[in-house]
Amino acid sequence: MKRVAVLLLVFGMNLAHAEAGRLKAPNNPKWKEECGSCHIPYPPQLLSADNWRSLMGGLDKHFGTNATLDANDSKKILAFLEQNAGSGERYSAASLRISDTPWFKHEHHVINNKEWVNPQVKSRSNCSACHGKVLLGE
Repeated sequence: MKRVAVLLLVFGMNLAHAEAGRLKAPNNPKWKEECGSCHIPYPPQLLSADNWRSLMGGLDKHFGTNATLDANDSKKILAFLEQNAGSGERYSAASLRISDTPWFKHEHHVINNKEWVNPQVKSRSNCSACHGKVLLGE
């Protein structure tokens, strides 16, 4: 059974690397610096432009944290996020959580619920636990 789990893990890691090209965003140092100071800078195409506008408009209550930015930085980051946002309903989430988008649910439907609470994973927002630095194009 352990061998099967290891094989699935290796296979899954290869798939994550194969998908890296789809998730790469143009380099934006301010986005990486500001968003990456608390969590990975999530690829802009994982949410819709409307979601990014809502999220950036509520940084004072960013998932329970005050993540307010300088107005100029906020404007530049929002422009970058909008320009590179995902299009269509599959990248839209009423909760503003990427893990609530139809795209995320479709891509991760095979993951057992126990994996999301694994101490090495912790939650659906910890993309790096399974995908490493692939999402950052590193």
